[in-house]
Amino acid sequence: MRGLTHREEHRSERIGWLRAAVLGANDGLVSTASLVVGVAAAQASRANILVAGVAGLVAGAMSMAAGEYVSVSSQADTESADLARERSELATNPAFELDELQAIYVGRGLEPSLARQVAEQLMAHDALGAHARDELGITAVHAARPIQAAFASAATFAVGAALPLATAAIAPTGRIIALVGSTSLVFLALLGTIAARAGGAGVVRAAVRVTFWGAFALASTALIGRLFGATV
Repeated sequence: MRGLTHREEHRSERIGWLRAAVLGANDGLVSTASLVVGVAAAQASRANILVAGVAGLVAGAMSMAAGEYVSVSSQADTESADLARERSELATNPAFELDELQAIYVGRGLEPSLARQVAEQLMAHDALGAHARDELGITAVHAARPIQAAFASAATFAVGAALPLATAAIAPTGRIIALVGSTSLVFLALLGTIAARAGGAGVVRAAVRVTFWGAFALASTALIGRLFGATV
């Protein structure tokens, strides 16, 4: 019917915030749960366990935010430098840039004459945009967003870390390790499932993968806590 528009939503549009959010939540859950389990295995009091967990939450969230900001800012700086160089080349040698764009389209399967027409029309419409997309691989969907990545990582780290902390706060003292470990593995499986569904990946494989490494981290820190707690 005329007048109707159809907008397709692609999962790749979520890749920027999804990567940071999943990484933050997973890191917050695994690192804090492992810290709580390790301290509890050393026979620490509930108060000491919670203090260690809260300190880990705050430090981890700040570290995630700073790390994501620096990393994604470096990507953004690189993209800006590439765009500046491309803008300069378009201003000083547009004929060469036209040939370059044509060659790209020929390499993708277009006939040379058609590739020339496409390159000419796209450069007449938005020369820098065409070269950014087809030569440099820079698009609005995948462009680096440092602040968005930093906030997403810090916020989701805090949410992930809060789950084992809440469990440790209400669990009986003698069952903190078992309850934090078991609930954390359940949360990790759910996180892997949610991330897989959001990204269009296989659910079972994602859930098993993240749960396995979470269990390995919990077991390792519990062993270390038990060993050091027994010798102090």
